[in-house]
Amino acid sequence: MSCEFANPCYNFGPMAILKKNAFSRRVPDLVTEELVAVLSRRASFEFKQLFDIVHENLRARNAASGGEEMLRLRAYEKLQNLVARGAVKKSGKKYKGLPSALASAIAPQNGHIPAGVK
Repeated sequence: MSCEFANPCYNFGPMAILKKNAFSRRVPDLVTEELVAVLSRRASFEFKQLFDIVHENLRARNAASGGEEMLRLRAYEKLQNLVARGAVKKSGKKYKGLPSALASAIAPQNGHIPAGVK
């Protein structure tokens, strides 16, 4: 088979796949850290009360970005993930953290335990 200008040849052999070798560092999940810090106080909270405390703490850390409603949705999703992992117990509308489970739930995710968790 000859390759000419009028009849170009196409090589359909293996193509080089470019890999991204750069290290991608994930930012610590501050919403989960604040939820864990508040829930490890051994008190029960309704979501509204819990969110108000978490929102205040994140604003104090200058980490409440994206608007309050978006933050509320993210916090609720993170809370439900903690409930599904067994780190938080839900009774009706109240949430109560289990301190030993909270410490193990947050440690593998970020590589450290937040200051509020003991």
